Amino acid sequence: MKTLEDLNALRQRTLDELNLRESKDSVRLVVGMATCGIAAGAREVVAAFLEELAKRKISNVSVTQTGCIGLCVKEPLVDVVVSGQLTVTYGNVDASKARQIVAQHVVNGLVIGEWVVNKL
Repeated sequence: MKTLEDLNALRQRTLDELNLRESKDSVRLVVGMATCGIAAGAREVVAAFLEELAKRKISNVSVTQTGCIGLCVKEPLVDVVVSGQLTVTYGNVDASKARQIVAQHVVNGLVIGEWVVNKL
Protein backbone atom coordinates (compact mmCIF):
# COMPACT_ATOMS: atom_id res chain seq x y z
CA MET A 1 0.00 0.00 0.00
CA LYS A 2 1.63 3.18 -1.17
CA THR A 3 -1.12 5.73 -1.65
CA LEU A 4 -4.26 6.99 0.02
CA GLU A 5 -6.22 5.54 -2.91
CA ASP A 6 -4.79 2.07 -2.11
CA LEU A 7 -5.89 2.46 1.50
CA ASN A 8 -9.37 3.60 0.47
CA ALA A 9 -9.71 0.67 -1.94
CA LEU A 10 -8.71 -1.77 0.82
CA ARG A 11 -11.18 -0.13 3.20
CA GLN A 12 -14.00 -0.44 0.66
CA ARG A 13 -13.24 -4.13 -0.06
CA THR A 14 -13.23 -4.85 3.67
CA LEU A 15 -16.51 -3.02 4.22
CA ASP A 16 -18.09 -4.91 1.30
CA GLU A 17 -17.01 -8.24 2.81
CA LEU A 18 -18.38 -7.25 6.22
CA ASN A 19 -21.68 -6.24 4.64
CA LEU A 20 -21.93 -9.67 3.01
CA ARG A 21 -21.39 -11.30 6.39
CA GLU A 22 -23.87 -9.11 8.26
CA SER A 23 -26.65 -8.66 5.71
CA LYS A 24 -30.13 -9.25 7.16
CA ASP A 25 -31.67 -10.06 3.78
CA SER A 26 -33.46 -13.14 2.59
CA VAL A 27 -30.64 -15.71 2.24
CA ARG A 28 -28.16 -16.82 4.90
CA LEU A 29 -25.24 -19.20 4.48
CA VAL A 30 -24.33 -20.53 7.93
CA VAL A 31 -21.02 -22.38 8.18
CA GLY A 32 -20.25 -24.68 11.11
CA MET A 33 -17.06 -23.25 12.62
CA ALA A 34 -16.53 -25.38 15.70
CA THR A 35 -13.15 -27.08 16.06
CA CYS A 36 -14.24 -30.00 13.87
CA GLY A 37 -15.47 -27.68 11.12
CA ILE A 38 -12.33 -25.57 11.14
CA ALA A 39 -10.14 -28.69 11.06
CA ALA A 40 -12.12 -29.96 8.05
CA GLY A 41 -11.68 -26.70 6.09
CA ALA A 42 -14.55 -24.40 7.11
CA ARG A 43 -12.38 -21.26 6.91
CA GLU A 44 -11.70 -21.97 3.24
CA VAL A 45 -15.42 -22.52 2.69
CA VAL A 46 -16.28 -19.12 4.20
CA ALA A 47 -13.61 -17.48 2.04
CA ALA A 48 -14.96 -19.20 -1.09
CA PHE A 49 -18.52 -18.07 -0.32
CA LEU A 50 -17.38 -14.47 0.18
CA GLU A 51 -15.28 -14.50 -3.00
CA GLU A 52 -18.04 -16.02 -5.14
CA LEU A 53 -20.70 -13.65 -3.82
CA ALA A 54 -18.41 -10.67 -4.42
CA LYS A 55 -17.49 -11.91 -7.91
CA ARG A 56 -21.17 -12.21 -8.81
CA LYS A 57 -21.95 -8.88 -7.07
CA ILE A 58 -24.59 -10.57 -4.89
CA SER A 59 -25.31 -8.43 -1.86
CA ASN A 60 -28.55 -9.88 -0.45
CA VAL A 61 -26.86 -12.97 1.03
CA SER A 62 -25.24 -13.06 4.44
CA VAL A 63 -22.42 -15.43 5.33
CA THR A 64 -22.29 -16.24 9.02
CA GLN A 65 -20.76 -18.83 11.27
CA THR A 66 -22.06 -20.96 14.08
CA GLY A 67 -20.68 -23.46 16.54
CA CYS A 68 -21.14 -27.19 16.30
CA ILE A 69 -24.00 -28.23 14.04
CA GLY A 70 -23.81 -31.76 15.41
CA LEU A 71 -22.62 -34.04 12.63
CA CYS A 72 -18.83 -33.85 12.82
CA VAL A 73 -18.24 -36.66 10.32
CA LYS A 74 -19.89 -34.50 7.60
CA GLU A 75 -17.95 -31.27 8.32
CA PRO A 76 -17.69 -28.70 6.94
CA LEU A 77 -21.46 -28.33 7.21
CA VAL A 78 -23.34 -25.42 5.65
CA ASP A 79 -26.95 -24.44 6.27
CA VAL A 80 -28.65 -22.52 3.46
CA VAL A 81 -31.49 -20.54 4.99
CA VAL A 82 -33.88 -18.96 2.51
CA SER A 83 -36.83 -16.96 3.81
CA GLY A 84 -40.04 -18.95 3.55
CA GLN A 85 -38.31 -22.27 2.76
CA LEU A 86 -36.98 -25.20 4.76
CA THR A 87 -33.32 -24.98 5.76
CA VAL A 88 -31.05 -27.13 3.61
CA THR A 89 -27.87 -28.56 5.15
CA TYR A 90 -24.96 -29.51 2.91
CA GLY A 91 -22.17 -31.77 4.15
CA ASN A 92 -18.50 -32.25 3.26
CA VAL A 93 -18.44 -28.80 1.67
CA ASP A 94 -15.15 -27.59 0.23
CA ALA A 95 -14.32 -24.37 -1.64
CA SER A 96 -15.39 -25.82 -4.99
CA LYS A 97 -18.72 -27.02 -3.62
CA ALA A 98 -19.24 -23.65 -1.92
CA ARG A 99 -18.96 -21.90 -5.29
CA GLN A 100 -21.42 -24.38 -6.82
CA ILE A 101 -23.85 -23.86 -3.93
CA VAL A 102 -23.85 -20.14 -4.70
CA ALA A 103 -24.33 -20.76 -8.43
CA GLN A 104 -27.02 -23.42 -8.20
CA HIS A 105 -28.84 -22.99 -4.89
CA VAL A 106 -28.50 -19.29 -4.13
CA VAL A 107 -28.72 -17.92 -7.67
CA ASN A 108 -30.96 -20.50 -9.37
CA GLY A 109 -32.87 -21.97 -6.41
CA LEU A 110 -31.81 -25.54 -7.22
CA VAL A 111 -30.96 -27.75 -4.24
CA ILE A 112 -27.97 -30.03 -4.92
CA GLY A 113 -29.56 -33.21 -3.59
CA GLU A 114 -26.51 -35.45 -3.50
CA TRP A 115 -24.74 -33.12 -1.03
CA VAL A 116 -27.70 -32.68 1.36
CA VAL A 117 -27.40 -34.31 4.79
CA ASN A 118 -30.17 -35.12 7.23
CA LYS A 119 -29.30 -33.81 10.70
CA LEU A 120 -32.00 -35.85 12.45
